[in-house]
Amino acid sequence: MTDALYKQMLENMYEGVYFVDAERTITFWNKGAERISGYQAKEILGKQCFDNILNHVNNEGCQLCLNGCPLQQTIDDGVMREAPVYLHHKDGYRVPVSIRTIPLFEGQEVIGAVEVFTDKSEQFDRLKDLQELRALALKDQLTELPNRRYLDNFLAERWREYESLEIPFGMIFMDIDHFKKVNDSYGHDIGDEVLKMVGKSTRAALRRGDLVGRWGGEEFIIIVSTGDEEELRIVAEKIRMLIEKSTLSYNGNDLSVTVSLGATLPFIEDDLAMMIRRADEKMYESKEAGRNRVTLAKEEAYPIG
Repeated sequence: MTDALYKQMLENMYEGVYFVDAERTITFWNKGAERISGYQAKEILGKQCFDNILNHVNNEGCQLCLNGCPLQQTIDDGVMREAPVYLHHKDGYRVPVSIRTIPLFEGQEVIGAVEVFTDKSEQFDRLKDLQELRALALKDQLTELPNRRYLDNFLAERWREYESLEIPFGMIFMDIDHFKKVNDSYGHDIGDEVLKMVGKSTRAALRRGDLVGRWGGEEFIIIVSTGDEEELRIVAEKIRMLIEKSTLSYNGNDLSVTVSLGATLPFIEDDLAMMIRRADEKMYESKEAGRNRVTLAKEEAYPIG
């Protein structure tokens, strides 16, 4: 491979790369260094790296270019080094970078060194982007509640805890009453606002360890950290009451809705699908009984746990 090809590869590396001679005069400055530092090669070449350019500081604020420079130490002893530092960007702010200093030899003599630096803030940004994408994938974008995918995973985990550790939980299946009429009468934009109002009012009714998510359409599932039927009923009634008392202002009028809820604890011989189905069935019983009410599933034998 020719020297020209090596130089082309170094020039186009994503990481910042620069070469210095034994006097720390900069002899090479690649495009990655331009991008990360803001300094163009024509501004840098021929200058010394401590001439108020990168001006590295460590976590304690020590100016490494004047005292304890890893690049100078590598030139002095020929040992490669790695360190986290903060370089000075041309625009004045600090950039967290991870640097590697590599000695350049001619025979046994160190004639200079290479510094390779990677922008750690870009790594943080990529991690943040991944976290945000993950959050978006698990969040209902309208209500900002956990979505169906999140609920599926969460319920599966709670069921495993129930089976292996006998940690019980309650489930409430909730549906907005006459929601189609709301959309038909006021439009889908108002319907969306109603969904958000119901989600927020439900969340306000929950305790630490409880969770509400949007199952789909106008349906919600609430997971309650309890193994007690009466406690589960009280939580469901509080949700019902808070939603009934919530109002949405529309053309000078107050729009309100009600919900129907079905609640259950795990039953003997249950699996998760059976528990979800039973909560859904009890919700429909609430609708058939007149809506705006809670129906609690009962079992002759006590639930496990």
